[in-house]
Amino acid sequence: MGRVEPTVFIVDDDPSVLRSLQRLLRSAGWASETYASAEEFLRLRDPAAAGCVILDLAMPEIDGLEVQRRIVDAGMPLPIIFLTGRSDPPTIVRAMRAGATNFLCKPVDGEQLLASVAEAIEADRVFRRRNADLVDGRQRLASLTARERQVLDRVVAGRLNKQTADELGTALKTVKVHRARMMSKMNVKSLAQLARLVERMGVLASR
Repeated sequence: MGRVEPTVFIVDDDPSVLRSLQRLLRSAGWASETYASAEEFLRLRDPAAAGCVILDLAMPEIDGLEVQRRIVDAGMPLPIIFLTGRSDPPTIVRAMRAGATNFLCKPVDGEQLLASVAEAIEADRVFRRRNADLVDGRQRLASLTARERQVLDRVVAGRLNKQTADELGTALKTVKVHRARMMSKMNVKSLAQLARLVERMGVLASR
C-alpha cells in the first residue's frame, strides 16, 4: 500500500547535500526520505508511493538517467527533479524528454527547489487522480482466473459464446458462467464498456 501523503525522495551520494535538502524540505512542511545511492533507492522504494524524486545526475555505479529509466519502466513513474554540478544541454534534453519535471544546477537555490517540488507533486497528484480508474481496472484484471481472462480476451475480440466454447474446448454453459463472473469482477455492464476499459488499460495515460 503506497503512502497517502506525498513524499520527496532525495537521492544523492553527498551526505551534506542530503542533510541540507532534507532540512530545507522539512522547513517547508514536506515529508522526505534520503538515499545515499541509486542502488539503495531502487531496492527500498515503494513503487506505489506518491510524491517526487530529487535525483543527483552523476552518481557512481548507476547514474541519474539510468535511475529515471528504471522508474519509468516500473510503471507509475514519479516526477523527477534532477540536480547536477554542471550544465550539459544534451543530457538535459534527454532527461526532459524522458519526463523529468526540472533540471537544477548545484548549488541549488532553495526557493527555486521548493517551487519545483510543489510543481512536481501537483503533477503527480493530477496524474494519479486521472489514472485512478485505470489502476483499479488493472487490479480487477489481475483478480481474474486464468479461464476468465481467456474468456475476456475472446469477448473483446468479438467472439460469440459458442465460438469461445469451441476454442476453449468447454461447454457453452460454462463459458456463460465465466463470462458473467468476468464482467462482475471487471465492474462493467456492457461489452462496449469492457472494450473501452481494456483498451485504455493498455498504456496508462501520459503525464
